[in-house]
Amino acid sequence: MPSEKKISSASDCISFMQAGCELKKVRPNSRIYNRFFTLDTDLQALRWEPSKKDLEKAKLDISAIKEIRLGKNTETFRNNGLADQICEDCAFSILHGENYESLDLVANSADVANIWVSGLRYLVSRSKQPLDFMEGNQNTPRFMWLKKVFEAADIDGNGIMLEDTSVELIKQLNPTLKESKIRLKFKEIQKSKEKLTTRVTEEEFCEAFCELCTRPEVYFLLVQISKNKEYLDANDLMLFLEAEQGVTQITEDMCLDIIRRYELSEEGRQKGFLAIDGFTQYLLSPECDIFDPEQKKVAQDMTQPLSHYYINASHNTYLIEDQFRGPADINGYVRALKMGCRSIELDVNDGSDNEPILCNRNNMTTHLSFRSVIEVINKFAFVASEYPLILCLGNHCSLPQQKVMVQQMKKVFGSKLYTEAPLPSESYLPSPEKLKRMIIVKGKKLPSDPDVVEGEVTDEDEEAEMSRRMSVDYNGEQKQILLCRELSDLVSICKSVQYRDFELSMKSQNYWEICSFSETEASRIANEYPEDFVNYNKKFLSRIYPSAMRIDSSNLNPQDFWNCGCQIVAMNFQTPGPMMDLHTGWFLQNGGCGYVLRPSIMRDEVSYFSANTKGIVPGVSPLVLHIKIISGQNFPKPKGACAKGDVIDPYVCIEIHGIPADCSEQRTKTVQQNSDNPIFDETFEFQVNLPELAVIRFVVLDDDYIGDEFIGQYTIPFECLQPGYRHVPLRSFVGDVMEHVTLFVHIAITNRSGGGKPQKRSLSVRMGKKVREYTMLRNIGLKTIDDIFKIAVHPLREAIDMRENMQNAIVSVKELCGLPPIASLKQCLLTLSSRLITSDNTPSVSLVMKDNFPHLEPLGAIPDVQKKMLAAYDLMIQESRFLIEMADTVQEKIVQCQKAGMEFHEELHNLGAKEGLKGRKLNKATESFAWNITVLKGQGDLLKNAKNEAIENMKQIQLACLSCGLSKAPSSGAEAKSKRSLEAIEEKESSEDNGKL
Repeated sequence: MPSEKKISSASDCISFMQAGCELKKVRPNSRIYNRFFTLDTDLQALRWEPSKKDLEKAKLDISAIKEIRLGKNTETFRNNGLADQICEDCAFSILHGENYESLDLVANSADVANIWVSGLRYLVSRSKQPLDFMEGNQNTPRFMWLKKVFEAADIDGNGIMLEDTSVELIKQLNPTLKESKIRLKFKEIQKSKEKLTTRVTEEEFCEAFCELCTRPEVYFLLVQISKNKEYLDANDLMLFLEAEQGVTQITEDMCLDIIRRYELSEEGRQKGFLAIDGFTQYLLSPECDIFDPEQKKVAQDMTQPLSHYYINASHNTYLIEDQFRGPADINGYVRALKMGCRSIELDVNDGSDNEPILCNRNNMTTHLSFRSVIEVINKFAFVASEYPLILCLGNHCSLPQQKVMVQQMKKVFGSKLYTEAPLPSESYLPSPEKLKRMIIVKGKKLPSDPDVVEGEVTDEDEEAEMSRRMSVDYNGEQKQILLCRELSDLVSICKSVQYRDFELSMKSQNYWEICSFSETEASRIANEYPEDFVNYNKKFLSRIYPSAMRIDSSNLNPQDFWNCGCQIVAMNFQTPGPMMDLHTGWFLQNGGCGYVLRPSIMRDEVSYFSANTKGIVPGVSPLVLHIKIISGQNFPKPKGACAKGDVIDPYVCIEIHGIPADCSEQRTKTVQQNSDNPIFDETFEFQVNLPELAVIRFVVLDDDYIGDEFIGQYTIPFECLQPGYRHVPLRSFVGDVMEHVTLFVHIAITNRSGGGKPQKRSLSVRMGKKVREYTMLRNIGLKTIDDIFKIAVHPLREAIDMRENMQNAIVSVKELCGLPPIASLKQCLLTLSSRLITSDNTPSVSLVMKDNFPHLEPLGAIPDVQKKMLAAYDLMIQESRFLIEMADTVQEKIVQCQKAGMEFHEELHNLGAKEGLKGRKLNKATESFAWNITVLKGQGDLLKNAKNEAIENMKQIQLACLSCGLSKAPSSGAEAKSKRSLEAIEEKESSEDNGKL
């Protein structure tokens, strides 16, 4: 079995196929038969048994094979009643004969399927063009390089060296390998040759290196994208980066640069090819990291009001252990600020010698001077981020020591202290951009009367307040403390006030006032008034702090409160675990600056969103996330495991966190006793209704554990995922990156039912043949307004129909090309062109630009199979053209209805009162109005994005047709004309946009 011997070359695949194995043969009538398949020794035919046919008929000539498809990508698989029970990664099909008949097979593992697909593709390509590496492994570029490496280290030139030297040499080439594993491999090789020595020959060195350092899953990928060579040239790499990795504007020179940087052999660097070892290094490099490099710097609009952002916040920042007995430690502030924290807590008490101190009141043995803390804060405040830092001041000091605090803060922070009085004429807080490098004090404030030099305010001691509320004697009154004018004046735009209810807050709360909620209270409000909580947070800041019952400093689930739009969710940074992973992963985006812009549906003044949404979000197009967990690398034994050897049985969990409708979890099978390179090869699909709030957590666990099962995890926001083949750098339980410990995955993001994404994600998918769903507008109960929204019903249906028709047409082309829904249009055109090339290497169709749209016209009679494909292609162009030409008109109708509706926004309550609506009915009418505005805005945006996607698709199709040779006259004149056609589409669209402006 392949698990016993790694596949590292085409000859390994051929040898396995000649030995044969059992495969399931799938028939169109939903029947499945077990058959034993073998490859003839002369490599001319594939045979299977038992069979009712004559032995000479139960075979398939290699020369008759047209194409090999991996996955369930033929009519037989799509229409088979048992298809859902068949693993996508174990299925493959062999298309043969002039009518492209299919032999549909299922292997017992994805590894075996890959061997057959790679081997057959190699044989088919070999029959068309001779390849140099089948003559023997000794002549491959890789072996030539390894021989040179060996010869350079063989000082005596005897063609033999000490085992110790060979082990060191392999470790230099691959530092992740364990010495014991290398020595064991040499012993295996020598035992198979019945020799016992401590010296290693050149042949044994090369064999050991190839078996130890070849990752089969990377080898299969390389063979697939190199068109069955054992190396990639610049064109192969360029196609891989464009079609699979979503890289745009890639050039041949850029690919050659990648080859020069990662190819290990001098010959490869000079000739411009990337062999398996260089390709593996490239896939492991930061260039193929799963995290979008654009998000490693500030990439979001930072000019919105402060209340429109999630803010990285710490609770009890001075602690590095639990809050019950942990000592105060200055490193708590250093750690939090280095992690991009933008809201930190200072609980200040009276100290000796008139010096305020910070301490854990449950452990008074250690304390920090207030001055030393603010000096550290001043030093590290803007190291990780230059955006504003909020100091949540818990003031428990006497008036004299409050004045000392003020003096020290003014002296240490100087001009960084933000003390500008808020303007009553404004409606929202200043932006993070405007507040750059400013320190904002959050705390209690005295009335504005200048004659009042001190006064009583409610105590900010959250834990003590919770304890009092839970006591039997609690009578609803809060403890009062004295506050001096000087400390009050340091508080400007973060004045702490007590929350009463949303109705009162929306009427009387000032935009510069902030409410703090205990976890328990916030959870109750989130469950009872989810829509009101979101609307409240559009204008005001909310701070959520963990329950006082969490004496072990465990963490709340921040996602529950992010879903309600709560900006400052305070976390116990000293306590690692799943909740802290979510928090840390979420704030990796936007350059790790500690501010993340909330989705527009949670910011727009008139919009509807409920944190308890169980289905599709109005005006947002759901996406489908396809994750293939391919393999793992260098998994360590769980740290807390005891009484257990080094062998582990790993499996991978994928968790999706977000709104309730998006929360999901799936896991792979367990791989027995493999920590170095376990192969999982399993694909998962998740529908994500609100991508901007979704977070993905990969967790690797040990299935056979004693004491501890945790191996590693990585958490990433949905919006930061990069498509294609990626390595996931796993982190330890405490969040540290583990060197060389990775997951190898494939990521694709597709549309469920239309809508556009950035180009690297503009793919399409059809989730089964369902009845088309239309987002419905709601009845408000006010005839004047309902009549306006009724006008939008028809344009909304038109918009959804246009998007869905285009998406379905694209999916039909993909299906006929035998490609999965996650394939790109460029991959489609490459597959299509290979079918439209005749035996004498000339195209049977040509690219013709009609009204600037790329049409394919037959150059004579073509077979029915090709006619069917061209008909599907024509429909795709037709639907795309219709959308491009009609989108602006339909969108304008939707926008006009939205504007007409918004004119009634201010008068909605008065109109409702005149019609006799009050209480719950008036609230329902307001909610329905916000729903309708959200739907109109969202659908208008989706149509605009779909148009941009269609234009981009047309350009990509045209360029792909030219590069595939589907052009009548590939002369410079034809290419110039083609470029003019591309420019014509762009100019036409930009002039229309300018006209609208």
